[in-house]
Amino acid sequence: MKHFVLGAAVLAGTALSTFGAMAQELNFWTWRAEDKAQYEQYIDTFEAANPGITVTFSSYESTNYFSALSTSLTGGTGPDVMMVRSYGGLETISNGGFLLPLDETNVPALAGFSPAAIASETSRTDGKTYAIPFASQTMLVIYNKDLFDQHGITEPQTWDELLAASEKLKAAGVMPFANGTATAWQNESTFHALTASTFGRAFYEDMIAGKADFTDPRYIEALTKYDEISTKYFPEGFVGLDYPSAQQLFISGLAGMFAGGSFELASFATQNPSLNMGIFAAPGATAEDEKLGSIYFDGGYAVNATSKHPEAALKFANYLASLEFGQAFANGLKNISPIPGVTFESELLQEVSEMNKTAIPYIMFVHFRYAEPSGSALLQAEIQKMSAGQQTPEGIGKVITEGVAAWYEPFQK
Repeated sequence: MKHFVLGAAVLAGTALSTFGAMAQELNFWTWRAEDKAQYEQYIDTFEAANPGITVTFSSYESTNYFSALSTSLTGGTGPDVMMVRSYGGLETISNGGFLLPLDETNVPALAGFSPAAIASETSRTDGKTYAIPFASQTMLVIYNKDLFDQHGITEPQTWDELLAASEKLKAAGVMPFANGTATAWQNESTFHALTASTFGRAFYEDMIAGKADFTDPRYIEALTKYDEISTKYFPEGFVGLDYPSAQQLFISGLAGMFAGGSFELASFATQNPSLNMGIFAAPGATAEDEKLGSIYFDGGYAVNATSKHPEAALKFANYLASLEFGQAFANGLKNISPIPGVTFESELLQEVSEMNKTAIPYIMFVHFRYAEPSGSALLQAEIQKMSAGQQTPEGIGKVITEGVAAWYEPFQK
């Protein structure tokens, strides 16, 4: 296994003399094998600033990562620094006491992160923060600018204009949307990408305050509109269309739009550099309705509570929280870093960053993945049933509300 010498911005108030002359090796684990080349560059930068600390970069398939991580931590070993999930996914690790709590005393840069970013890596069980947020993702609509221009379509400002644009593409022999419903998690992201402006900020705030649940007419309207647009304007046979196939329909220029996440942008551009993309938040009923993206924080960098080299691990963590790293992350991985002060070379990422200023949380990911049944699993399964003609919007709202009421106190009436 290749080893990489690391260096980083010096942790405020910490002296290298505490390390002694012996080199210290850190293990860094991630599920992002595809980002290896970029992380090697970040590691080289860290190395130049901090000779004497070395890190082994280890990546695992995402499907196996958390099993391997949990097993190693439970066994008393595990990496010194690791990528972890956010929200409910974080608590599966942090509640075991495996992670070092992080705050402004040991990672000063955390003081500048937004409250929403910090909340994503804070355990609801004990109120402590356990990781440095590494990226945000926003649900939105990606469109093919060349196809829009070719057919005289501009970014829709109302739901009816979105339907009209879809109809115009369909009449011209172009698939309006590339999305399918065979891959369960895509149903959730597609729904939020298309309907956040329909159910709206007021519903979100009422739901979090315990004044509304998923049987609310505003949420049912959003499900109804999703059903309307998917059955009319998703590809023929969309019920059996999986995520990779849907991606290829858009990348190849066969479809005008793709409802999904900002994480698609870098992948799409890599696979088809000539693809001319634009983005918009799917609109509400009127042009005056707030056009909302749905945002969540994708995960974070955590430190092993039993690391044999805690000071070195914290030095690396502080680098991962620095503006220097955040800027390199945004430039190299074409993703939205939550580190304050980061700017974006990509016009699309800059546009996403602006959208994030008014976006609402991606409801199920942020609030309803803390226990079983999760809101995400319920929504995904029920949308699949609705797409197959076996469920109604009203039925979905009832199933989700009753399902999460098993553990979500505001719904226990």
